Amino acid sequence: MCQLLGMNCNVPTDICFSFEGFSARGGKTDHHSDGWGIAFFEGKGCRLFLDEKPAIDSPIAELVRCYPIHSTHVIAHIRKATQGKVALQNCHPFRRELWGRYWVFAHNGNLPDFEPENQRFFQPVGNTDSEKAFCVILETLRRNFPDGKPNLEQLYPVLRKVTENINLIGEFNYLLSDGEHFFAHCSTKLSYIVRQAPFAAAHLIDQDMTVDFREVTTERDRVAVIATTPLTDNEVWTKIPPGDLLVFQNGLPLSIDERSP
Repeated sequence: MCQLLGMNCNVPTDICFSFEGFSARGGKTDHHSDGWGIAFFEGKGCRLFLDEKPAIDSPIAELVRCYPIHSTHVIAHIRKATQGKVALQNCHPFRRELWGRYWVFAHNGNLPDFEPENQRFFQPVGNTDSEKAFCVILETLRRNFPDGKPNLEQLYPVLRKVTENINLIGEFNYLLSDGEHFFAHCSTKLSYIVRQAPFAAAHLIDQDMTVDFREVTTERDRVAVIATTPLTDNEVWTKIPPGDLLVFQNGLPLSIDERSP
């Protein structure tokens, strides 16, 4: 299966530390070597880097590891192909426009025999179950809200319902963002950690690398990191219960009752 990495923050932050460990799983410490990708939101813009090479061997991944791009919403993916050949068009994250905003999606799991019908507007470019699921989600949102993006209280139950329907088909862990809201759905395995004051040092599992966040943050900073499996071995990560669809905002997971329109 693939692996997911996401970041949501209250101030623009770089993901170099987490990506250093995550990308090592793309052919060095794990077998997810069928391509990789990462998306950074910057305002309404979105930088997207993709490569069908293993992350550990990719010059583009090396650039990302060394280039401190600051963002409040980041989604990354390393691929172990289950459906679709190893090719650039099948690399996650996938990106589409809806309501004048970019939407970015990455999936971990497998949806056997998934052949959705009545897709009028959003069509997959590659041949993965993941991109088909993304198109179904966007098609559903567009059909329910043809006049533009609704507030979160209206959008959330529609997204949850289509997520539950797809989840019945197979494993459907995913990350989804439009640069304003960050969604994380756990089907089988997904964890997160919130880093905020008082900060401490963190040590990667996949690389012998430590960062003392007290030296690179302010007391106001707050960062949520979401991953298929924890990236550090000296911090407490929270497992997301299977079936939960979380929304992260400003570095915190929020319940629907706590969100404002």
